[in-house]
This record gives sequence, C-alpha cells and structure tokens, in this order.
Amino acid sequence: MAKRTRRPANGADITSAPPQVKYPHVSVTLVGEDGNAFAILGRVRRAMTQAGCTKDQVEAYLREATAGDYDNLLRVTMRYVEVN
Repeated sequence: MAKRTRRPANGADITSAPPQVKYPHVSVTLVGEDGNAFAILGRVRRAMTQAGCTKDQVEAYLREATAGDYDNLLRVTMRYVEVN
C-alpha cells in the first residue's frame, strides 16, 4: 500500500524546508516588545542598518513589509531577518 502525503488546503507541500532568511546576521527581538507596526518597522530598519545592510536593502524590506496588512508585515519580517 502506498504512503499518502497529507497536504494543507492551499496545496503546499508540508515536507518542504522553511524559507531561508535573507539576512540571517540581522537579529530582532519582537517577543515582549511593542507590537505596533511602526515600532516593528523601526526596530528592523535600525537593526538592518547597524548590521551593515545597504540603503537599498532596507528600502526593499520597508516596501515589501508595508505592502499589505499586519500579518504581511510579520511574514516579511521573518523572511528578511532572524526574529527572537
């Protein structure tokens, strides 16, 4: 009998590896901090700048992070930097 793989409703492969963080050398603490979107944007911008990211890299993050709702902001932030 063949083994069946369960898939979520969106059809994604649940066995795939998590996406890579674009700037793993940048770490931002969000747990226990102000959850305000502007505070998160500022914290990530400052961390990226201090870690040596270019102005274009920071602007790309800000553009993508502000292109949707609060959930989008969190998804983009976790894709760009290490979140603690």
